[in-house]
Amino acid sequence: MLLPILALHDIDIGRDYLFDLLRSQGLLVRSRRRNVKTTNSRHHFYKYPNIINGLDINRPEQVWVSDITYVRVLDKWGYLSLVTDAYSRKIMGYCFRGDMTTIGCVHALEMAVNNREWLNLPLIHHSDRGTQYCSSLYVDKLIINNIAISMTEKGSPYENALAERVNGILKGEFEFYSQNLSFSEMSLHVTRSINSYNNIRPHSSCDYLTPSEAHRQNTSLRKRWTAYSKNYDVTEKELMELTNEEDLNSSSEIITFEEQYTV
Repeated sequence: MLLPILALHDIDIGRDYLFDLLRSQGLLVRSRRRNVKTTNSRHHFYKYPNIINGLDINRPEQVWVSDITYVRVLDKWGYLSLVTDAYSRKIMGYCFRGDMTTIGCVHALEMAVNNREWLNLPLIHHSDRGTQYCSSLYVDKLIINNIAISMTEKGSPYENALAERVNGILKGEFEFYSQNLSFSEMSLHVTRSINSYNNIRPHSSCDYLTPSEAHRQNTSLRKRWTAYSKNYDVTEKELMELTNEEDLNSSSEIITFEEQYTV
């Protein structure tokens, strides 16, 4: 996202050096860390296998990923259910509620189905193994709409990493943490933020198109980022804070409400 701006000023700098420079000046963004668990996979419902592992995702509405994330509103928590297209990164459906019941996930799914643009193409829905997604109410909605079902198998959030990443973008870039809003005010903020995410914010995984623009295409999208796996002088803790991926710990089977802070 910074490359076009830096290029305008003839600044040629790599990511490693940029992070070293930010850290030396005390400018690495450190987000508040909360440990709220949103997945309970200890239940009697059937758990579907992971059928997207290794799948080449090359078109819109090939795979949807779903997740629930928490949002602080004054003195309590709100819960945001999201359905995101894995190809375009477009948020197809969402629902913000004051509870984690299945109905919020169902409402998000119904919105996503109503927003489909490629009705003639087969679609897979991927989620964690939480009670909401395994429930008869939710599964029946998928079956009625001819959507294949895939779920994480090992309980690892990395099996649903794209959904976790979208959570982090919304919370970090759209300031879900810094807002001191009532539930109704946060509901409006969520709606506006998702509209901006879908229609204004260019995405580096979509060739710098917005998710809505990418979703209207049915061609290969060039990823404008580079994966670094070695010789990167930023600690794992710092990298987690930079990307705001707090929900990488959210697949625990116990629901707790404990606030944690980094120093």
